[in-house]
Amino acid sequence: MSALSIPDGAKRIVIVGGGYVGMYTALRLQRRLRARLRRHEVVITVINPHSYMTYQPFLPEAAAGNLEPRHVVAPLRKILRRCRIVTGNVTEISHARRCVTVSPVGAETVPDGVLELPYDYLVVAAGSISRTLPIPGLAECGVGFKTVEEAIFLRNHVLRQLDIAASVRDPRARQRALTFVFVGGGFAGVEALGELEDMASDACRWYHGLDPREMRWILVEATDRILPEVGPEMGRWTIEALRRRGIEVRLKTLLKSAEDHHIVLSDGEEFDAGTLVWTAGVKPHPVVRDSDLPVDEKGRLKATAELTVEGVPHVYTAGDNAAVPDLTSVGDYTAPNAQHAVRQAKRLADNIVADLRGAPRKPYIHRYVGSVAGLGLHKGVANVYGIKLKGRLAWFLHRTYHLSRMPTVNRKIRITGDWTLAAFFRREIVSLGALQAPRKEFELAAGRRHTG
Repeated sequence: MSALSIPDGAKRIVIVGGGYVGMYTALRLQRRLRARLRRHEVVITVINPHSYMTYQPFLPEAAAGNLEPRHVVAPLRKILRRCRIVTGNVTEISHARRCVTVSPVGAETVPDGVLELPYDYLVVAAGSISRTLPIPGLAECGVGFKTVEEAIFLRNHVLRQLDIAASVRDPRARQRALTFVFVGGGFAGVEALGELEDMASDACRWYHGLDPREMRWILVEATDRILPEVGPEMGRWTIEALRRRGIEVRLKTLLKSAEDHHIVLSDGEEFDAGTLVWTAGVKPHPVVRDSDLPVDEKGRLKATAELTVEGVPHVYTAGDNAAVPDLTSVGDYTAPNAQHAVRQAKRLADNIVADLRGAPRKPYIHRYVGSVAGLGLHKGVANVYGIKLKGRLAWFLHRTYHLSRMPTVNRKIRITGDWTLAAFFRREIVSLGALQAPRKEFELAAGRRHTG
């Protein structure tokens, strides 16, 4: 076991997770504690599986080729210059020992590579992972939509399916390749489906003999509505808008099986599909449930309105892995979305600073503003402060709002540049699926040479 060295007497702030809450908390602490950080009186350590933060609302546009994937991630080391970044997975949180155990990237190849990081103040912002169900074939055939890697994979995969459909003669193989199933009617599923269908329909013009009407896009939702965040009226409008585009929306329907890409739905229909995307909810990161900190029945940390963990001194939490009371609605908890996470991070950081200075903490209070969603190029839906918008205006609001929330001027300029170029040039339709297996060609060459 080893630990990162820190100056004697320094206050150690460890932040588990580098997503919205983790990065924005560290960024605000970095600004407000600048003098103490410079004098090494405080050391901030951020632990994240990747060296970047992914701005998830832009993942659908990255998947559709509207944005360069690197432009929707923010490099932690550039943004958090006065913080220590540890790239790895937290395997244990032990408040009894005031220590976090980390398996850094590459630890499996280094003897005794595990780190133990002691702390004086702990921020648990591990976020969430996809919530899956024991559905036959799901693990083998499905793909999620929470990371930039999944977005890149889906873009390449969808274009690859068009390549297959344009090349094979077997009608069943062709129809399988042109069938795309998305499970989950929340933001992730609806936006991903809308953007990818829009991209694929546009790409069909370059495939000889391929008609966009041959494609089958299906949205499967267990409840009786989609996009609950935009309200019932705009949710119904979205369903109608998707159906006008030829997209099938199956409400009150469950995925029963997906073995060997054979889809079985609860309404009795069966068919083959080359693509299965699972966006049916998330759950708190398992490291939270396995810690010695108090959690609720859903595996979320029990949080106070001041974003501390109930009954545990100097431990703070927010975001997807926390049950944060919503002071604007008695008995409710804040929704697990970016709008709350970014604002909670700022309040959380200010409360840590207050504790360091012996000042009183303040509660987190924020009335939900509303939601915006993109459904493809020039298509969108929004419900902001009770004002309902749809079509081009909602799409423009969606882009404008999320551009304003994207961290760093660098990324804002790059994203604006991507959109500007897209106004003059059509989207690229090149599938780089070989990126998933970059050594395959070399291994084949080496094998031929060895056998030859």
